[in-house]
Amino acid sequence: MTTSDARDTAQLKLEALIALIGSPGGIATPDLLQECEALKRAIAAFHLEAIRFRMFNVDRALTRAGASEPARQLFEEVRVALEAAGFHTRSHG
Repeated sequence: MTTSDARDTAQLKLEALIALIGSPGGIATPDLLQECEALKRAIAAFHLEAIRFRMFNVDRALTRAGASEPARQLFEEVRVALEAAGFHTRSHG
């Protein structure tokens, strides 16, 4: 998978996550949606520090909102795709 393919995959998975949490009965809060949108912009801009920061914020917001297993799985798929593109999505090990 090329870096561009991995970034595209991350964007698609993030779109799926936004659709899932924003669906009727979803857990979307204004803060969570704002962080997801900011993450989309960071990925598009190829901005490493912004991606790391926004991934942390989305992860924390998902936890606070009580994200379902499918939502957590999509988030992890975003993380895997970003790491395949060469981004380090965690500030530690």
